[in-house]
Amino acid sequence: MNPERERAVTEEVVASFAGEDRLSDVLRSLVRHLHAFARDVRLTQEEWAAGIAFLTRTGHITDDRRQEFVLLSDVLGLSMLTVGINAPADPRATESTVFGPFFVEDAPHVGLGGDIAFGAKGVPCRVDGRVTDVDGAPVAGARIEVWEADADGFYDVQYDGDRTAGRGWLESGPQGEYLFWSVRPSAYPIPHDGPVGALLEATGRHPMRPAHLHFMVTAPGFRTLITHVFVAGDPHLGGDAVFGVKDSLVVDVADHGAGTAPDGRDGPWSSFTFDIRLERA
Repeated sequence: MNPERERAVTEEVVASFAGEDRLSDVLRSLVRHLHAFARDVRLTQEEWAAGIAFLTRTGHITDDRRQEFVLLSDVLGLSMLTVGINAPADPRATESTVFGPFFVEDAPHVGLGGDIAFGAKGVPCRVDGRVTDVDGAPVAGARIEVWEADADGFYDVQYDGDRTAGRGWLESGPQGEYLFWSVRPSAYPIPHDGPVGALLEATGRHPMRPAHLHFMVTAPGFRTLITHVFVAGDPHLGGDAVFGVKDSLVVDVADHGAGTAPDGRDGPWSSFTFDIRLERA
């Protein structure tokens, strides 16, 4: 096929999405960029078939407990690019990062000072802070969803059965304050036993993510915040497999020796503070 005929194919497809709505705009742009990619690499029939097979395997492994397509978006950097495009306009707001594939609806509710670990393996960790607007005014009643992997690097949904651990939600208090217990965040590999793992292996990339805790914070009149807190000193901070690290989200975690923690528990424990600043919608 000569260059003129190649361009004609593209324009014929683009013309088929002739609407004036957002969907048509997006599809026209998608077709132009997808066709440009195929022309740029001179895509072969065998490579096209391999790509279709890869996406088919990605769909087959995806279910209500594992989202391989989100994982693929993450390792290609598309997730973080989308986060950046939609970042808060006010630089004082807490920075956002990737959502990840392990959020679950209907996590259990815990009150202020409650424990979301629910038996997850790891050193107990006390997390506190305040939810405010960008000017420092408290945001009371904000819904704070939190979830994380256990000390072995696994989320509850990666275990067999219907176990719920390492996740929950609470509401900020009258002055925007919040407090909960969980386990000290641990580094872990993203699931690499499927198509995304095969892609990383084929390209010599590692699957590791630095230790972190997920937050999703919502409040009426404010933009939803989806972010992480990363543990300072983690060796994977400079090479996150999903490109999600931002310097402002890295915190120092204090490790305390055996003794009585503030809630009366014995044994070693950790703690950190993370203040959250929301941008108004």
